[in-house]
Amino acid sequence: MKILHFADAHIDMANYGRHDPQTGLPLRVLDFLKSLDTIVDAAIQRNVDMVIFAGDAYKDRSPAPTFQREWGKRIMRLSQAKIPTLLLVGNHDISPAVGRAHAIQEFDTLHVPFIRVLQKPEFLSSKDLWDLPVQVIAMPWVARSGLMAATGETNSTDAFSRIEGNIGELIEGWIEEADPSLPIVLTAHASIEGAKFGGERLVMLGNDLVLTGSLVKNPKLSYVAMGHIHKPQDVNEGHQPPVIYPGSIERVDFGEAKEDRFFIIAEVEKGKDTEVEWIELTEVRKFIDRRTVLKSGENVTDVLKEALPKPKEMSEAIVRLVVDYPREWDSLIDESALRKYTEGTFEFHLVKRPQSESRVRIAEGQVVSSLSPLDLLSQYFDAAKTRDTDELQKLAQEIIFSDEDEGG
Repeated sequence: MKILHFADAHIDMANYGRHDPQTGLPLRVLDFLKSLDTIVDAAIQRNVDMVIFAGDAYKDRSPAPTFQREWGKRIMRLSQAKIPTLLLVGNHDISPAVGRAHAIQEFDTLHVPFIRVLQKPEFLSSKDLWDLPVQVIAMPWVARSGLMAATGETNSTDAFSRIEGNIGELIEGWIEEADPSLPIVLTAHASIEGAKFGGERLVMLGNDLVLTGSLVKNPKLSYVAMGHIHKPQDVNEGHQPPVIYPGSIERVDFGEAKEDRFFIIAEVEKGKDTEVEWIELTEVRKFIDRRTVLKSGENVTDVLKEALPKPKEMSEAIVRLVVDYPREWDSLIDESALRKYTEGTFEFHLVKRPQSESRVRIAEGQVVSSLSPLDLLSQYFDAAKTRDTDELQKLAQEIIFSDEDEGG
């Protein structure tokens, strides 16, 4: 069995900014679709036996029809190529309301050939999978509302704890009941104990369903196809079965700036170690994240330019420059000059972080004990560049003297 595994497409995650004049789509959406096209092309060209998408087609549960159309075009190519494809429902695909349709419902509703939507925990035998020589355990995202209803808990933490235990028993039961002559693939949209998170914490919704390491590393499994965490990793690296998060198909934010993007082709055969090929998506948009601290008010623009790569290196990249500096130097930062310098980028984000002096400096030769409360307050107002200090000093004087008169 040759299985192509990818996850976390989020094709409309960045549906803002410049638009393509030919398609009318945001250029960032086209970045995500380009990666998706590369994956579909690979599935067809490499003649894979099955595609597993491990959840999160969109950024939220109510995608615009235009984005549903673009996702549908790519999945229909797999259907037309007669490649059996499993679409797992992720946390960004599912509605929090019980009974509401999820974002990829149409493939199930319309019974698209060779496409199966996995929207509930289930065990799929070879007969359920177009008679392919494989068995699949599916664990889609469990919505908070659904698990609360299933467990009867009013506290979400208790509900998650109970559901995790129940899921563990369910999966272990399916593994024991499976046909021992065929390999078993587990696919889940969840977190795993010990997995490393990337920058996607900003886009993950709700509490995580956490699977234990011992559960997913069961040697009776041949491959574990995970989704949900955007950082590419094998949680069971160097051992069998491979427990793999391929990561998102395009960089979502600056937290993923230094991470490459991948999809997986796994060779699965009963009685043999699963061979895994990490295939890098080489045409993803580059993210460049730089930080600097201004230590002098001289030649500020030149200093900030030096903190950035050369214009050629920034071409068509999404660039962020975070600058820490004393608040009083704010007017020294020439933002228009920096934008001129970075005009070849796809996007340039200047994040200014002015810092106020947090400590009040006592003049040399003075000691705190020699100063009255009003003197100390006056020095603080001066350091903080506080307005209306006369009125504040007058009010402070009234409070202090009133307290003294009362014997405080």
